[in-house]
Amino acid sequence: MPQLRLSDRCWDVAPASNLLDALLAAGVPVPYSCRAGSCQACLVRCVAGEPQDAKPDALDVARREQGWRLACQCSVVEPLQLEVFDPTRDAMPAQIQALDWLSERVVRLRLVPQQPMRYRAGQHLLLWTADGIARPYSLASLPGEDAWLEFHIDCGRPGAFCDAVRQLQVGDSLRLGALSGAALHYDPDWQEKPLWLLGAGTGLAPLWAVLREALRQEHQGPIRVVHVTSAPTQHYLASALQEVASRHEQVQIELIDAAALPAFLGNLRPASRQTVALLCGGPQTVDALSRRLYLAGLPRGQLFSDLFLPHA
Repeated sequence: MPQLRLSDRCWDVAPASNLLDALLAAGVPVPYSCRAGSCQACLVRCVAGEPQDAKPDALDVARREQGWRLACQCSVVEPLQLEVFDPTRDAMPAQIQALDWLSERVVRLRLVPQQPMRYRAGQHLLLWTADGIARPYSLASLPGEDAWLEFHIDCGRPGAFCDAVRQLQVGDSLRLGALSGAALHYDPDWQEKPLWLLGAGTGLAPLWAVLREALRQEHQGPIRVVHVTSAPTQHYLASALQEVASRHEQVQIELIDAAALPAFLGNLRPASRQTVALLCGGPQTVDALSRRLYLAGLPRGQLFSDLFLPHA
């Protein structure tokens, strides 16, 4: 049976065991969220030995060369010596500059990192609390323009991270973990094409960044922004979106409530087969939008989506 070694501990595990499950079963507090290789919360470093990795491309080359692996995607096939990701050692500190409730359930969190950080509009970043709770959140800020990192956090349901956010104050610190996500972006080659940005709930956050990136790059085609929420009071960026539309005549804003979603889907048809659509939010709404756009004739290669998966 292969062995796992962590610090001064060593124990046997069954061959082909999932590495995350093996660590959790032994009482090792490895954070995790999606178990799908997307959130990148369950990082471990392989000091010796190599697991069988189901998603080797989920991490960038630099981190893989340093030995980092996603425990949820690895199987134990030989002895491994490991180090668990330590946010106090391996993550960058950032100070809370602002914390504002944009609606009864959405908090806008603005962080200033200890060092400047390179990222792209549409990416997401792993946030760590002081108590070691880690969750990925999409960046709503615009790189090179905003002096902070902005996140829109849905605190409408109880959860370890959301409960911690409710206790945070300006001046407190969080730590920044892995940067990931490439599905949502703006491509300059789209400049003349119709661009649709469809977000559900706080899935609007990365699309807010992509919208401003497109306008910064002087997008010429029409831009349609659709925000789907459970209730009218949850259109938390309505004023900001309308202000952008007032300054850019090619931007059209539509605020859709859940009750009106079936009718909206029934009439959803791209005006052009050149349309590029970016979708973000919970799986149910994103799947419904994707299916409708595909059936309406939008090629799959022009549809990009990012799912907000619930905590596993």
